[in-house]
Formats: sequence, C-alpha cells, structure tokens
Amino acid sequence: MKIIAQCPGCGKSWLLKEAAVDCRVRCRYCGLLFKVPELDEMPKAVEKVRKAKGQIYVDQDGNTYG
Repeated sequence: MKIIAQCPGCGKSWLLKEAAVDCRVRCRYCGLLFKVPELDEMPKAVEKVRKAKGQIYVDQDGNTYG
C-alpha cells in the first residue's frame, strides 16, 4: 500500500511506501525532516496541522513543538 505524504514546510506531496508510517522522513523538495504519523493517528495529526500558526515539529515520541 502507498500513502501520500505532504511536507508541512513547503506543502509538496509525494507517494511513500506504507513502511514509512511512524518514521521520520526528509522532504525531497525543501529538506525538512518530519514524522509520518501512524495511520490511526492521521485524523489527530491533520487537526494539529490545521490549527498550527507556524511550522510544527513532531518528534519520534509523537510530541509536537512549534
């Protein structure tokens, strides 16, 4: 299965393998490092990104900063 990842920095999106879920990936376009949330965390992650006023960073434990 493939998932669509969208960079929170530049907004570019691309397809990733399902193995990228719950891992950090580097944006192919701007170089920003961000965490791909687990599939069951997606709605929660999307809501956090929508509410963010600036860039956010999610660490490997799921904590958000920004």
